[in-house]
Amino acid sequence: MPHTKEEYLEAKIQPYDPETVNSVEDALIALQTCSFQGRNLGIGLEIWSQMVAEGSDCLKVLTFSGAMIPAGMGEAVCCAIERGLVDAIVSTGANITHDIINAILGPAHFIGSDEVNDDELFSYRIDRIYDTYIPEDSFVEARKVESQMLIDAFGSEEVIVPPSKVYYELGKRLETRSMVAVAAQHNVPIFCGASSDSDFSLNLAEQRLRGNLKLVLDEIGDVINFSDLIRTKERHGTIIVGGGVPRNWGQQVFPFLDQIKVEMPYFGYNYSVRMHTAVVYDGGLSGCTVSEGKTWGKYVKGAHHASIWCDATIAFPLLVTALVQRIKAGKL
Repeated sequence: MPHTKEEYLEAKIQPYDPETVNSVEDALIALQTCSFQGRNLGIGLEIWSQMVAEGSDCLKVLTFSGAMIPAGMGEAVCCAIERGLVDAIVSTGANITHDIINAILGPAHFIGSDEVNDDELFSYRIDRIYDTYIPEDSFVEARKVESQMLIDAFGSEEVIVPPSKVYYELGKRLETRSMVAVAAQHNVPIFCGASSDSDFSLNLAEQRLRGNLKLVLDEIGDVINFSDLIRTKERHGTIIVGGGVPRNWGQQVFPFLDQIKVEMPYFGYNYSVRMHTAVVYDGGLSGCTVSEGKTWGKYVKGAHHASIWCDATIAFPLLVTALVQRIKAGKL
C-alpha cells in the first residue's frame, strides 16, 4: 500500500549524545534513533527484550557459531542462561570443545596476533584462531579427562545416544563454570547438528579405534528431540550468532514439523535477532534472510526481527549486558 510523503518523513534522526548515556542499555536505546548498524543493534535489544518479557511462553533459541568461546564469550552465554535470556542452544562442535577444555584446564586461550609466523607457531605446537592462540597440549590433556567422563557416563560398550544427552552428561560432571556446565545445571539443552566437525569427534574416533569408548552420536534423534521441545511452546524466537550449521539447524525445525503434519498455533519463529557479517548476493547466507525464510515456513508472517551486520564479539556481549541491566533495574 502506498505511503504518503508525511509518513516517509515522520521521524527525524536524533544525534547520539554521549553526555546522556550512563549504561550500555542507554547507549543502545540512543542508537535506535540513529542509522545503520547502530540502529539495528538498538532494535535487536528491543526484540530480544520482547522475547524475554513473554517469559516461559516464548522459547528462546541461541544458535552459536564461529569461534566465540575461544574469543572469550563463554561467560556471556552463562549469564544469558542464568538470566533466562535463552532456553536452548544450537552450537558448533568447536565451541563446545573449547568450552570443555576451559572447564577442565581453566582458561586455555591466549591473546595472540594475526601477524605472526605460522610456521613457527606450528613448530611450537601452538594452534591459531585469527588473533588467539591455544597450545596443542591443551587438547591432549583435556581429552584424557573428557574421555574418562564419557566412559563413566556411558560405559565402554557400544551405545547410541543423541549429542544433546552427551553434552548434558559432560556438563553434570564438569566442576568448573562453563557454558556446558551451566546449561546442564539449568536444564538448557545444547544441540549440535555437526558434532563430527570438531575436535570432540576426533577424540571419540580415537577412543573407538582404541576400544575404550564406542559412543555413536544419533544426530537425527536430536532433530526429533528439538522438534518435541519446540512443540512445548506456542511462541518462539532465535538469537543467531553468525551462520553455519547452527543457524539453519535451528530454523529447519518448522519445515520438519510441517513435513510430519504437526499443527502449531504459530508456524515458524515469531522473533529473530541475528548478528552476522554475511551477505545475500552469493547465496551463502547460511540459511537465508528472515524474509526468505518465511517462504520455507521458518518464520511467521509479521515476525519481528533485526539483522545486525556486525562482528558478534561486539554485538553479542553488548546485547547481553544491556538486557542484564534491564533485568537488574526491574524493567524485564
